[in-house]
Amino acid sequence: MNDLYDRLKAQNIKIIEMPKWGQYLRKKWEAQFAAHLSDEDKESIYLHDTGGSCGYLWHLFSYKKKDCLERDKAEAAFTIQSKNNCYVFYQHLDYALLLEKASMLHIDDLMDEQDIYIVDKGFNWTYIQTHETGYCGPYFSRKTD
Repeated sequence: MNDLYDRLKAQNIKIIEMPKWGQYLRKKWEAQFAAHLSDEDKESIYLHDTGGSCGYLWHLFSYKKKDCLERDKAEAAFTIQSKNNCYVFYQHLDYALLLEKASMLHIDDLMDEQDIYIVDKGFNWTYIQTHETGYCGPYFSRKTD
């Protein structure tokens, strides 16, 4: 986390730390990208922590429940995506960041980050780097109405 903060700061990206926003952002992300799933569907793909199983929002993509780009295609889409104001949050931490003027945000900035979600402020697109990158992810998707 601190390494990411330092890498972004070095690129003159304005960073607002939001130490307790993770849960809110995960819920909002789910509402925007997984609204089409029933509670049963969400349970079947382990979207949430249940019964000793660790849930991940990115299971939405690994279980093929929403269209997305994967691996190199996801990285390419993220690279060319216009990035102005973005939220950065994690699966298992409540620490989050709001990045302003984030056009310089690049894949290389995310090295060593796991289960990290980047989403534009309007929750129109998302990029996720998982702890299983290479096997599952990274993923890039757009919200569809």
